[in-house]
Amino acid sequence: MNTFKDIGIADDYLRGLAELGIQVPTEVQTKTIPKLLGKTTDFIGQAQTGTGKTAAFGLPLLAAMNAKQPHIQAVVLAPTRELAKQVQKHLFRYTKHTEKIFSEVVCGGDKIDRQIESLKRPTQVLVATPGRLMDLVRRKAIDLTGIKILVLDEADEMLKLGFRDDIESIMKMTKGDRNIWLFSATMPPGIKKMIGRYLSADAPFLKIDKKHIVNPNIRHQFILCKEGEKLKHIVKFLADSGEQRGLIFCRTRADTIAFGKELVAREVSCVVLHGDLMQTERDKIMRMFKKGRARILVTTDVAARGIDVEGLSFVIHHQLPEKNEYYTHRSGRTARAGKTGVSLALITRHEEKQLARLEKQLSISFRDVG
Repeated sequence: MNTFKDIGIADDYLRGLAELGIQVPTEVQTKTIPKLLGKTTDFIGQAQTGTGKTAAFGLPLLAAMNAKQPHIQAVVLAPTRELAKQVQKHLFRYTKHTEKIFSEVVCGGDKIDRQIESLKRPTQVLVATPGRLMDLVRRKAIDLTGIKILVLDEADEMLKLGFRDDIESIMKMTKGDRNIWLFSATMPPGIKKMIGRYLSADAPFLKIDKKHIVNPNIRHQFILCKEGEKLKHIVKFLADSGEQRGLIFCRTRADTIAFGKELVAREVSCVVLHGDLMQTERDKIMRMFKKGRARILVTTDVAARGIDVEGLSFVIHHQLPEKNEYYTHRSGRTARAGKTGVSLALITRHEEKQLARLEKQLSISFRDVG
């Protein structure tokens, strides 16, 4: 089994990773890092959320930075505010024991004037959402001419959210000696067109097999019940779990609100997160949950993108997600940093086939705990 040292990561970074509980590289890290570390190349990686992409591109990116030059040398674009902040936090933690490399995050929902002030400080790595980055460019608050590396994280999600024009503007603006590292869970026509237009024809392409993307430290469980019995089973599971904390996923905004009210009525400490909330409300809810003022976060798949809360013991699926990658993303919120966790699905008879499909396509096994 490869270690981070085996694939070229320097000792200063190894100390930071060890303190985060990251000991053994994932498949995407083992295969990506040697292709990027110390290289000047474009790169295409097809990998789902939860496979360890941030360290796969983050460690080679940090190693390529010149700490003595105070200007922006790399930009990481992410689809959502939450994911952008998560990426920047990880980059900061990786560099705890290295020569100081400064990173900033800029995204919508935060005061742009404050971000402009922050960017006057030395900054080697900028993590951004495309819209806010273009706002800063238009205000001439940022100079992208010295960019060596441009990372597109979750490129397909950025296109779905309508950032195509902004991304293309950024790629044109930074044209020159910079390399593009593109990561995407899927390869729709829009992404393929972008790759053909802006990336080198000989860029390495890596695709991670879906059967090896789920964290092996997660125990997958299910309870077969009627729709009206789900609440009873979840409340019992929560009671049996003592003080342990976790997430409950619902498919729709209406479901999260309704189910959150049901839990509050049964005196379960919870908060609800969905896509229609104002950014200030989302921030307040996440602060409450991260600080432990609420035991449970009830959320939708879209709202949960980029959630990174330490020490979550379980994930509950009130309904199974529509896509396999959503299950991977959901379950990956637990069992982080080498810990174990539970992913519990409440299913009805008509969802048994969907559960069997997840088992087959993700190479996982669900245990009946009903």
